[in-house]
Amino acid sequence: MTTESVSIINLPYWKSGRRRIRFLYLVGDRSFQVTKPSTNEEPAIPLFLGADLFLNTDVRTENHPRYHAKFAKRGVATKLAFSSDFKFQGIRVPCTHNSLWFYCVHGVFRVAFELYSKQEQLSVLESFQDLWKSQINDDQLNSLYNIRIQSDTKSIYPELPMEVHEVPSDVSPTNKDPVEGLEEVTPRLEEVSSSGQEENLSSADHDYCSVTETLELKPFSALTERLFNIGDKLKCVSSVDESQEEAILKLLDYVEHWVDRQVDEEKLAEAVMVLLQTHFKDFSIYSSPLLQAVAGWLGHQFHEANSSVSHQVEGFKMRNIEHIKDLPPAEDLATELFPEAMRSLLIHWMGLSDESATWKRLSEYPIVLLILEFANHNLITGVAHVLYSSLISR
Repeated sequence: MTTESVSIINLPYWKSGRRRIRFLYLVGDRSFQVTKPSTNEEPAIPLFLGADLFLNTDVRTENHPRYHAKFAKRGVATKLAFSSDFKFQGIRVPCTHNSLWFYCVHGVFRVAFELYSKQEQLSVLESFQDLWKSQINDDQLNSLYNIRIQSDTKSIYPELPMEVHEVPSDVSPTNKDPVEGLEEVTPRLEEVSSSGQEENLSSADHDYCSVTETLELKPFSALTERLFNIGDKLKCVSSVDESQEEAILKLLDYVEHWVDRQVDEEKLAEAVMVLLQTHFKDFSIYSSPLLQAVAGWLGHQFHEANSSVSHQVEGFKMRNIEHIKDLPPAEDLATELFPEAMRSLLIHWMGLSDESATWKRLSEYPIVLLILEFANHNLITGVAHVLYSSLISR
């Protein structure tokens, strides 16, 4: 295929109830075809057009990219980035993004059970169950494939209308080649629009040139490209240190949660701790940019929490105004009044985190409490008031 010519390709469709879902076969990692493969020399995976799957659901068109990304993370959806030589009848895409989202049959079921009515779910079960059984051992999809070749060029009809080349709606892995059934579908063509759906179904999903769709695709495309560049670099690395691998996996784990809009503070803490623990060990305690950055950030967070701490302390004083000289033990008092992060910092700093040193913890915890009182400008104990007055008077 030369770059001078543009091939208009008509995708066959798979009927499921009132839905007609266009599909193709992914052959290897760089080619596709629209007719059923005649040999088993190279695996061919049937993929179904995401726009048709999401048509007439509660998901707004501008939110489709986010949903596609979610299913791509699960390995059941992929973006096929086609060469500029290929165009598809009835589907408009931006000139700068000649790409479409497709789902494997497992993804079809996931979309159906998440977004469809019970009746439509039943239709999917009836029409896709044989295909699902035949593809049960398929590997997960990559999130992106760069498609450069069409294996079955006989399905290219550059200037003819799509209706002439529709394929039977009951195509399945056990049926004959879809092209052979052209005559069977001819009487039913009046029911089908050029978009591959029934006339009473909106075809807005298939217009990828809309402003909202383009704006949504751009940042995601940049992110995808960056991730694949990292993947290419990893392929060139002969080995990765175990600690580095753990850090990378933790970061990717958090990125996945971020993409899914599920910001998890515990996952972030795990990722940060792995990074800190794998950081090179030969840094100077007096001039470490890392320690300075962490300390500065932590100090700022504690300073911002001052009003909350003051409110907690004032409430305690009001409740215990008659028992101010008979306060609980230092550790209990600190636990009740000050954030755990503040206490944890001082306990580890002063070497009191080891549970075996109980005697040391009991004897030195009043110092921890005193530091917390001074640092937060909230005095509770008599010792703190006396020391503060003594220091200020000087």
